[in-house]
This record gives sequence, structure tokens and C-alpha cells, in this order.
Amino acid sequence: MSTTIASEEQYALIGAGPSGLAAARNLQKEGLAFQGFEAYADVGGLWNIGNPRSTVYESAHLISSKRTTEFAEFPMGEEVADYPSHRELNDYFGRFADHFDLRRHFLFNARVLRIEPLGEGTSPLWRVRWRDAEGREREAIYKGVIIANGTLAEPSMPRFKGRFEGELLHTSQYKSARQFSEKRVLIIGAGNSGCDIAVDAVHYAKSVDISVRRGYYFVPKYVFGKPADTIGGKIRLPAWLKQKIDSTVLQWFTGDPVRFGFPKPDYKMYESHPVVNSLILHHLGHGDIQVKPDIERFEGSTVVFKDGRRQDYDLVLAATGYKLHYPFIAPELLNWQGMAPQLYLNIFAPLFDNLAVMGMIEASGIGWQGRYEQGELIARVFKAQGTAKATEFAKAKAGPPPDLSGGYKYLKLERMAYYVHKDSYRGAVRAAAKALA
Repeated sequence: MSTTIASEEQYALIGAGPSGLAAARNLQKEGLAFQGFEAYADVGGLWNIGNPRSTVYESAHLISSKRTTEFAEFPMGEEVADYPSHRELNDYFGRFADHFDLRRHFLFNARVLRIEPLGEGTSPLWRVRWRDAEGREREAIYKGVIIANGTLAEPSMPRFKGRFEGELLHTSQYKSARQFSEKRVLIIGAGNSGCDIAVDAVHYAKSVDISVRRGYYFVPKYVFGKPADTIGGKIRLPAWLKQKIDSTVLQWFTGDPVRFGFPKPDYKMYESHPVVNSLILHHLGHGDIQVKPDIERFEGSTVVFKDGRRQDYDLVLAATGYKLHYPFIAPELLNWQGMAPQLYLNIFAPLFDNLAVMGMIEASGIGWQGRYEQGELIARVFKAQGTAKATEFAKAKAGPPPDLSGGYKYLKLERMAYYVHKDSYRGAVRAAAKALA
């Protein structure tokens, strides 16, 4: 272990993906000194496919359009596709970092090992330990910590009865549709990644089936020739009315997926993240993909489904999502309860005034600008420490949490544990930031 570095006037920022860069930019704007840590050799997070922890695959694109996703102060170029590929996005984040001269603030190839508070109170100093590019362990003391290591890196792999003798993979291990060549493929889960990969697989696999346990709402990427998420949205409707109108309009464009073998959703639209895919229903309608029920067990190369049917496969791919993963900090410091940390505005740890999490939000249409606004609020809270405004913010944080659901009753699933309603959430974060300006 090297000698401790005196850096008590800096904040530690963990991660140089989209959320980390958004935090870095806002700390920079507020004139707050910080030291960034990135486990990989460059910026981009999961969108940098060269990163060993990246979970994107060759065909990966945004499921939201560029104009609803980009940083407002750094728009994507007109030449960028409506739904950019991971290559375009990684280039975008690199240009964002260069434009605002953010790289110099980061230590690259620096994997954080442990974060712990020193002393008592709500604003302790924090010891950060990391392993550098040469494999040496180092540590330093910081004024506060911002965690921005992302939410889509730690696979959530279900347990199955029995044993499968073929290839059993998680989507985090998928990179190219060539992995499916001449194989009988079963994909578990029909979320956005599962459907994207199923569409990839039809061009290489012998057969493609998709196993589901619940119904889904499928949203086309284009409506009237424009990205679907750019249509409407100016008129604010009560949740129940929006659900009723939008689900009706959606069926005009996509029909009823039940006809392809999907179960009827046992929840209303927007109570779970919709599937944004224009091709999955096309391939189902052409017989390229078959819908199967939930899995009961494995028997060698055979999958036994809950309806009693049996079928042999060469490869089973679990498109079952990711877990929140903050392995370098004790869960109780983040107020971890159940499936996720319980944080004020999904950002601030209740016990501390100088510990924050960036990017622990999921919402339809939240975009990176929603995360940028998180960074703006964090920077203003940290800058205001010791002032009357900070005291007022601390009172709000200690009080009843605001309703961020927008009136929607989200499914009680792990991936929905930190889901918010875009407009309600951004409104609350912006209001809190404005009060600190």
C-alpha cells in the first residue's frame, strides 16, 4: 500500500461513462475540485465495446432517439443516426470529454476497491482505495464521493432446475450473432435486449424461440416517419388516461401481440418499461421466431416448459437483465433496502451530506440529460455545504420523499426498483437545483 495522498479538498468520482462524465462536467462548472477513477483505459462506460465490462454487442443501438437522449449543451450531429449505434455513442462521449477537457481529471485503469467514511457525522472525510494500472494498491482521502459506475454491468442470472448440457449464456456474454450459427436457440426474456438479440439470431440460427413469463407492450421505433419518442408529449394527461389512450393507439400500429403467442399483459402500459422494437413482431409474423412459455427445468439438452412441452436446444441465452452493483461500499452506507438503495431523489444517501450516486434511475425517455441534471444538483448541493441553503436541502432530504411515480403503479421487479416517472423526476430534481442556485 502506498503512502496516503493528501487530497481532502477534492471529491472522488467513480466512473467515466455517461453518468460519470455528466457529473464531471457539473463539478467543473461549479469550480469543485475532483479526482475521477475509471477502471478501463478510456471514457464511454458500457458503450465502449472494447471495455471488458461492456455489455453492448455488435448490433446494439439506442432504443430512444438521439434528440431525447443527448446532453442539451452538447447535441449530437445531424449526421448521427436517429437511433445511434454503440460506435456512434462511444465517439460522442469521447468528443464530449474532449470538448470540456474532462479526461485530465480521471485516473484510467484505476479500479476502486473500497470506499469508507472516516469519523462520525454527516460530512466525514472518505478513504478511497484503488488498484492502479501497474497493479499497485493505493489510497487517498477525499472530501466526498460520487458513485457513477453504472447499472448495467453485473448480470442477473436466474437459477434453473436441472442442468443444461448445451451453451448457457447471459446477454452480457453476447457480442455477435455469429455465436448462433447453425444452432437451435432459446432466448429467455423479451425485454429490449432479448428482442434485439432474437432479431439478430434469425439470420444465423437454425431456429429461434423466445421464452416469456408475462406479456409486453411493443412500441415501434417510428410513427408517421418520425422517432416514436419525439411524437406528442406536450400535453400532460393523468396517468390513467394516458395509459388508456396510448395503449389503444399502440394497437392501431402493432396489433395485439397475443396473436403471436405472448400472454396478455397483467399490468397497464407504462407500469413496466415498454419494448421499443419495430422488427420483433415482423419476425414473429413471418414465423422466424416462436414464443414459448416460462421454463420449468432443464434435462440435458432438453428444455421442459411450464405447459409440459419439451424441446431440444443447442444454446440458451438469458436476457434477464442486470443487478445494481456497488461492491466497493458497505450496503448500509447507501441505505440498501430490498432490491435497491433507498436514496433521496435516487441520488443522496440519507446518512451523509457528501455521498451521492449518479445514474441510479430508469425511466422511459429520461435520457442522459436527466442524468446531467442529477449531476447539476449534486454539484450545487456539495458547493452549498455549510450554508443556509444546504440546511434547507438537508431538511427536505430528511422529510417525506417526493412521489416520483407520476401516478403509475410500477411492477415490483428488481429492474423496476429504481424506476421513476420522467417528468415527475426531472421536475423534482430541477426544482431542488434551482433552490440551491
